[in-house]
Amino acid sequence: MLIKMEIFGLAMDEKTNMPLVILKDEEDKYILPIWIGALEAMAISIPLKGMSMPRPMTHDLFLDTLNNLGAHLLHVEVTEIKESTYYAVIVLQQEENVLRIDSRPSDAIAMAVRAKVPIMVRQQILEDIMKEQQGDYQVVLDDEESKKWAEILEKFNLDDTKYKM
Repeated sequence: MLIKMEIFGLAMDEKTNMPLVILKDEEDKYILPIWIGALEAMAISIPLKGMSMPRPMTHDLFLDTLNNLGAHLLHVEVTEIKESTYYAVIVLQQEENVLRIDSRPSDAIAMAVRAKVPIMVRQQILEDIMKEQQGDYQVVLDDEESKKWAEILEKFNLDDTKYKM
């Protein structure tokens, strides 16, 4: 069974200094933190903030290409976790064909945000994560860290990058 999730926020993990995207379900029963790279966090944050780039980013380009080929994104799924690595698929429809394409969760989420389609997670993953969190509970998201990450993203300036888009 798949559970519809929403992006609760982006944060920094205090221990690893890695960004993470935090998903939660509509009923606030499940929370799923997924560690991602800094560029992936940026790719997710741009459409969340309603920003647009002067030139298409990779995820925009891919969605535009799909649309021009007559396909559209239905939803994305986080399908499994193996050795602490999450796996995902993007689910497309082209005419009567439904296609499932392997993806990193961060890329799938970045595309879902842009296309405004659901982010789905297998319920078994969420239940396994809940079991792991019982007992030795540790806070992953700290308000100060969340604010710090938000400030970093707000201060991001494309003019400071080496390559122009």
